[in-house]
Amino acid sequence: MEISDTSGHLDEALERLHSAGPERVGHFTNHAPMVVEALAAHGHADAVHRWLDLYQGKLEDFPPRVALVTDDNWHEALGDPRRAADWIDHFCRTLADHPWRDVLAEWWPRLLPGLYGGSTHPVIRVGHAVRALEAGESAPRRTELAHGLGYWAARHHTVSGITALPGAPTAAASLDAVPAVHTPSEEFPDRLAVVRALPVWADDVTDPDTARERLTELVRAATHRYATHGHGEETMLVHAATAPNAVLRTLGALPRDLWAPSLHAAWTASAAVTAMYAPAEPVPYAPPALRTPEEVLERALAHGDEHVLKLTDTALDVGDEPALAAALRAVELSVPLS
Repeated sequence: MEISDTSGHLDEALERLHSAGPERVGHFTNHAPMVVEALAAHGHADAVHRWLDLYQGKLEDFPPRVALVTDDNWHEALGDPRRAADWIDHFCRTLADHPWRDVLAEWWPRLLPGLYGGSTHPVIRVGHAVRALEAGESAPRRTELAHGLGYWAARHHTVSGITALPGAPTAAASLDAVPAVHTPSEEFPDRLAVVRALPVWADDVTDPDTARERLTELVRAATHRYATHGHGEETMLVHAATAPNAVLRTLGALPRDLWAPSLHAAWTASAAVTAMYAPAEPVPYAPPALRTPEEVLERALAHGDEHVLKLTDTALDVGDEPALAAALRAVELSVPLS
């Protein structure tokens, strides 16, 4: 049901958003660019500005600049959230002079090890920007990619020292095998720090086409799983599905030799989020009535919460009944945007 936005509403919304920063109150992500792209991609460009008016109060001004990021000093600025504006400026300049796919191919392997930063939101924002560009190139969409890459570079955060546990043949069974971790902190970095062991899955995959197949399987499994496990943390568990889906939708714009490393990073991110927010027990869930994809999207849009809309976007990509049920579960669990 994907429909390209030819109305101009998406570009107008992105221009409106590019005066805002990627975060608010120091660490909460600005989800608006991702949501407006999802609405436009699924044929609801007419709702973009109406939704954005409701979300406007969550936006903050663009952050202050510190110093130029250059080809010579970028290593020093990597992972420094104070440098978000500097990084965005760097990518705006770079994308003005080079094709966006070339820039993405150069920076993807540099940024991929740090996709856990910003609670995985930066890679998700990049995934939305790439889909928008593939639907039709424009200056606002190139600028949006610059904002996504810049946010990712500023929040770049790697994970190491993870002990490999036995996995299972399928993504769903391997997610079930993820051991839960516990910490009193509600902060994503603190929870991530106590993830010390994860099952291996698809770690032997090197063929690009197989990597795409496994990544598609992972997105489907994580989306389905939300219906029965989303009550563990209705907001953060969304990212177990949306982060790997962002990677999946970016593959086609990347060189094929980057597909397998992308699968492996996406699995670790999805498994880590699963570990950090897993409930004690799953609960059976069946939606009160089977609905069409369009009806599910209408329900999510009426609800308005940014994470509900982003999970619905991924559920529509998956496209089957369990995925649509997961989107409806998110509607039930989450607080509406008002």
